[in-house]
Amino acid sequence: MTTAVALLALTAVSPWQAAAQPAPGSPSPTAPGNRLGELTLPEGWQVTGSGAGRQLVWTAPERIPAGDARVEFHAGDRLLGRPLARPDGRSFALPLGDVRLEEGTRLRVTAGGRRLDAAGHADATAERPLAPAAVPPAPLPANPVDPGVPGRYRTVSGEYALDSVRLPGLPQPVEMRATVVGPAGAPGRRPVALFLHGRHDTCYTPGTEDVRITWPCPAGTRPIPSEQGYLRAQRLLASQGYVTVSVAANGVNGQDENLEDAGAQARSSLVRLHLARWADWSAHRASAPAAVRKTAPADLSRVLLVGHSRGGEGVNRAALDSLNPPPAAQDGYRGPVRWKIRGNVLIGPTVFGQNPAPDVPSTTLLPGCDGDVSDLQGQIYVDGTRGVSKGDALHSAAYFVGANHNFFNSEWTPGQAKAPAIDDFSSDDGVDPVCSPGTATRLTATQQQAAGATYIAASARLFVGGDDAVRPLLDGTGRRAPSAGPARVLTHAVGARRTPAFLPGSSVTVSGGGRLCAQIDPDAARACLSPEEGWSPHFAYWETSREPGRDAVAMKWTGTGSPVVVRSARPVSLAGAESLALRVIAPPNSTGTELDVAVTDSSGRRASLGRTRVDGLPGSPRTAAYWGREVRVPLAAAARAGVDLKRIGALELTPRGGAGRAWLMDAWGWRPGTPAVNPAPLTRVDMGRLTVTEGDSGVRTYRVPVTVSGQGSGQVRLFVPVPGTDEVTSRTVTVRPGRHDIDVPVEVRGNTRYGDDVRHDAFVKAVRGTVVGAHRGGVTARNDDAMPTVRLTPVADDVTEGSALSWKVTLSAPADVEIGGEILLEPVTDGPELSTADVDRAWLEQWFGEVPDPARPLSGVTEGGTRLWLSVPSGETSTLVTVPTARDGVAEPAESLRARLFTYDEKWEPVPGPEFAGRVRDAA
Repeated sequence: MTTAVALLALTAVSPWQAAAQPAPGSPSPTAPGNRLGELTLPEGWQVTGSGAGRQLVWTAPERIPAGDARVEFHAGDRLLGRPLARPDGRSFALPLGDVRLEEGTRLRVTAGGRRLDAAGHADATAERPLAPAAVPPAPLPANPVDPGVPGRYRTVSGEYALDSVRLPGLPQPVEMRATVVGPAGAPGRRPVALFLHGRHDTCYTPGTEDVRITWPCPAGTRPIPSEQGYLRAQRLLASQGYVTVSVAANGVNGQDENLEDAGAQARSSLVRLHLARWADWSAHRASAPAAVRKTAPADLSRVLLVGHSRGGEGVNRAALDSLNPPPAAQDGYRGPVRWKIRGNVLIGPTVFGQNPAPDVPSTTLLPGCDGDVSDLQGQIYVDGTRGVSKGDALHSAAYFVGANHNFFNSEWTPGQAKAPAIDDFSSDDGVDPVCSPGTATRLTATQQQAAGATYIAASARLFVGGDDAVRPLLDGTGRRAPSAGPARVLTHAVGARRTPAFLPGSSVTVSGGGRLCAQIDPDAARACLSPEEGWSPHFAYWETSREPGRDAVAMKWTGTGSPVVVRSARPVSLAGAESLALRVIAPPNSTGTELDVAVTDSSGRRASLGRTRVDGLPGSPRTAAYWGREVRVPLAAAARAGVDLKRIGALELTPRGGAGRAWLMDAWGWRPGTPAVNPAPLTRVDMGRLTVTEGDSGVRTYRVPVTVSGQGSGQVRLFVPVPGTDEVTSRTVTVRPGRHDIDVPVEVRGNTRYGDDVRHDAFVKAVRGTVVGAHRGGVTARNDDAMPTVRLTPVADDVTEGSALSWKVTLSAPADVEIGGEILLEPVTDGPELSTADVDRAWLEQWFGEVPDPARPLSGVTEGGTRLWLSVPSGETSTLVTVPTARDGVAEPAESLRARLFTYDEKWEPVPGPEFAGRVRDAA
């Protein structure tokens, strides 16, 4: 028997025919499908597919709820990539390309820094044992003005639904729906607050636990009304005179998985499309929907954007796009900007691009018990603005002790939501001392929603209303809002014309009992904090395991320590500042870290400013609690001592008391007040992606497409991974509109052998005078050669027991990648079937991890059918598939096996190949 077939891809790359998927847990860890190069894959992992369709697949024991953080595969310290979820919600598949891993490499699955693989979770707990939560301190002093008190206006509400819209990169139209809550009878035009929810399941089946993330919703299901989840905050703002609108974004959530920016640009387009409609209705009120007409008229010159999770990244991009228009080809809104965004509130946000809008004031709410965006990467909306623009805009981080991710949205909250919902923080393997429900620090859903609404209202009152009386709630002064109830909310900030004094980096040196440390670096000698020690929101991972330009000062002492001296390359000015504000991280659950603070001017005159105390946050191994507390020391002593505040050369920090550790994020000259924000003319950079065919011969040079727009000039840091290695090069580039300053040439070599598509990536981050829209781009060279055909011929298909059945698989030509496939063993219908008692025990152990007892037909070893994986290595043209049989000494008739080769077409529909058989005769 001879058969030739086109082997398009290995089974499980087919999304998602059950007949072609191996059962969870099989084949065994040592079977060919569970190896990647030299690496034996751990339980739950397997390699599927062949050639360009080869994928690394991880399967969880149960469904992973749809969330906002991206699922990522890591090998050691290297990010392998971001896999796509399969419809079962348990399996995640990553195209492998030419990835090869060595034995001993540690595979990990993470989302927002949180380990998802079960083994990893156990490892993390072992590395960092649970610590008792610190005793809650006395409440902060109450702020005289409480923004959480309802206003005097009666509120009205309604909904509107407009025609769906097409957005670039999304195959299906996106809904234009919103929930409106506004004041009735408020005079004049009223400021606007627009809410955008995050990424959540999009559809549910009423009366069941069935939820899914897809778009449009299938028949029999309903859209999950995530846009209705902020009604408490909307009603509070509406009572205070704001017109509020909460936008539905299920159409983006159900289609953003393949987008390079995870949907940030699409969400920005959606937000601005709604604002454009409101601008139309403001000019022509009679044309507005009824829900809009029954509330007060809107003033589009005073807009606050509120975004939750990926919605936070979406509104950040909308604010950026409103000031610095994106390239038309990637934007879903191309009209004029007829609104002014005065501020952003970002709730547990993602920041995959790490590209905050520097000239739009912001408050980032960081939920201390976030079980989705667990690394609290939204901290970068504060830290990432430092030095980029003029520094007028206040950027605040508010750490909510005991808050989770989902409960800020009532439609994501069990007991409140219409669809099934969960508490995203999980402590299934034990009680977490900080975040398990019922602990002293964990907030209930209603407490969390009240506190969230209060801090949204505080941001509106400061950014839109200009009321400086609420600033102490947001800028690190240390005040609380009584309306937030028992919630412990801690804040720090940058901007608002703080004077940059000591920002750890290449322009400072550190001596004494400290060192300049790298926020992102796999080298423990350079890193500020190892993963085994804990998580810091300040040190959130980006695109590369080593990232220049992100530093802090690490301090460690065993007693009353020697001074840590941070010296600037050039004198800095603190003239006009009232205090020196420091952001200092103390270890979680620690108390009483004391530092004596002093400054020295360029002439050597020194002044002691006083002693400050920093306590750590309540934390556990599951929380990102290494977070900077803002402390301030007055500068009056320096003035009295005759120190030249215009020429400060060094900052001195002397630890007091017993052994301890701390980290200095930065130090600023601080004075009260909230300055007006006038956006600077910034240069905008957007990376693009070019897709080309490799061709049959020769070398062609392409360039990564880059769009530079805006005004003036600025600097970005350019990162370029070296294909096939772990190396990433970086350099700082000065960019100007109309020039080609970012030049990334890519050589593509043509050939006539089947191989992988090859991605050449590049990504950028703003340094100074720039903003970044699309941070990732590159050149993808598509394989344009056909996969070799596969010929299967018998070598020994009629043998006596004790010999091996074997077949030869031959390719029509060698390929540049491994070519794989599978043979499915099917039940024998005409006579006795070969059983597990008739084959070699070591072979069974190798393939299936066990020798079944009692014996069973060979076709029934695993659920769904027994599969024999085959692989032809790169550059070779054949391999053998063998089934070694055993002599059992029992007289019996001939036994046989029946098998079929499976292939798949271009649409991943299963194409059954030929059936073939093997016979084993009794040795007697």
